[in-house]
Amino acid sequence: MEESHSLPIIGEAAPDFEAVTTQGRLKLSDLRGKWVVLFSHPADFTPVCTTEFVALAQAYPELEALNVKLIGLSIDSVHSHLAWVRNIEEKMGVKIPFPVIADLDMSVAKTFGMIHPGTSSTETIRTVFFIDPEGKMRAMIYYPLTNGRYIPEIVRLVKALQTTDRHKVSTPANWQPGEKVVVPPPKTAAEMEKRAGEGYECKDWYLCFKTI
Repeated sequence: MEESHSLPIIGEAAPDFEAVTTQGRLKLSDLRGKWVVLFSHPADFTPVCTTEFVALAQAYPELEALNVKLIGLSIDSVHSHLAWVRNIEEKMGVKIPFPVIADLDMSVAKTFGMIHPGTSSTETIRTVFFIDPEGKMRAMIYYPLTNGRYIPEIVRLVKALQTTDRHKVSTPANWQPGEKVVVPPPKTAAEMEKRAGEGYECKDWYLCFKTI
């Protein structure tokens, strides 16, 4: 019988966990009030993962300014993590400022669906989970082992989610901070008629933009 693999659901509470990290024990529910970006990498001391850690360290100040707690994870020991983080600092000149979860028993990886047997049974694929200050799962991105993530998209999506919450709007394709946002479509005929006088830039009754 095949082992079942769970998958978090957008809009539902993110599964809580407590784990050992390079910065001590960490419990997800203790981070309420912050946005959390939880990401997995296949293994320590691997080329693509090293480039991602360097890029994430460079993006860390911007994420921190957005009230984001960045957390890494792989199925490696905390000693391996510490040695690798030190190696990155020594060889690349980049200090890794975020905690990295040691998940040797794969408990967090399995809970979050980070292991895809068709790819590997001992390595996590490259996942990114976006958890809001209330502990709800808001977005997920999955990448294969072979391809590194585009880190500016992680930052952009955090900003998009925060903009949606703050202004009760949506963001269109290719949206960047400062660009126009999408106003929610009207739900009744009366709202549709009212829309014409609300000063939005409308392509049609269902597609209107505004500047925030």
